Amino acid sequence: MTATAGGLPPAVQALAQADFGFVAQLFASAGFAVALPAPGMLQVKATVAENAPDPRRASVVLSVGVHGDETGPIEVLAHLLDALARDVSVQPHALAVDLLVCVGNVDAIRAGKRFVDADLNRMFRPVRGSLAQAAESARADEMIAATRAFFSDAGPLRWHLDLHTAIRPSVYPTFAIVPDLVEEGARAALIDWLGQAAIGAIIMNPQSAGTYSYYSAEHCGAAASTVELGRVGVLGDNDLSLFEDVSQALDGLLRGLPARPVKAPPHVFKVAQEIIKHSDDFRMAFDRSTHNFTSLPRHAVIASDGETVYTVQNAQELVVFPNPDVRVGLRAGLMVVRVA
Repeated sequence: MTATAGGLPPAVQALAQADFGFVAQLFASAGFAVALPAPGMLQVKATVAENAPDPRRASVVLSVGVHGDETGPIEVLAHLLDALARDVSVQPHALAVDLLVCVGNVDAIRAGKRFVDADLNRMFRPVRGSLAQAAESARADEMIAATRAFFSDAGPLRWHLDLHTAIRPSVYPTFAIVPDLVEEGARAALIDWLGQAAIGAIIMNPQSAGTYSYYSAEHCGAAASTVELGRVGVLGDNDLSLFEDVSQALDGLLRGLPARPVKAPPHVFKVAQEIIKHSDDFRMAFDRSTHNFTSLPRHAVIASDGETVYTVQNAQELVVFPNPDVRVGLRAGLMVVRVA
């Protein structure tokens, strides 16, 4: 594919700018019902007779760019969507699902920043407190409305894959967070797909931290997951070979292809404790070079926050998403234990 004057392939530049004009036209020309429910969102649904949707047709939300500096998934999805749109122009059945694509924090992507005012992936909660006036609060409302509308007439097969990359290096370069409340059968199918995508670890999460994927699971009945795919990077400089497994798995999901073999079942973890930042005195007990899934022994200090001291309660716990820079009141890390 020919690069643009700025060095980016046209499909990548278009998706990063939330410009769906070209692919939307191709899907519409192939006979799909196409809508742009809000800026940065593309909805593509099969047209049905007499308002009788096929219950066997899955409804899939794919979201990228919820954090503006997590650019690898933007590039992956841009190439997938471009190829799929071109294929449906000659073979409409190439798209086997109803699809909502969401480019999350468009303004942050344009600025090359993680967020503008506050972390968008903490906004999907009924009470936002001091975050209510942030630019991301209004954006979350748009995303919630579009997501609820998309799933409002969906059949039982509902998916949401929120694609991210992590700030820190990780013992498991790819991992996923799956809400505990996902229905058992849908959860099994989701975990199987994550295995096809070569995701190394899965964290079963018992409660929401205001994330987009937890919202769609809780309020829309989706088999939803936040999927971490390596490290943050500059748009256009990502090594896409590192995303090959997840790219193929995503393509298979959208096209309804037979399941790919699982290279190795993901290791499964459960949350042992959440580390909440209660004040500006909060301090982590380890430095910023600490990897996700670093193991700590029983009684080891995790963090201190004034008179509160967080320590390891189990024989060992692994730290994930340690971030002392979050706002007061938000989660500053997870401690997990392996269960499978």
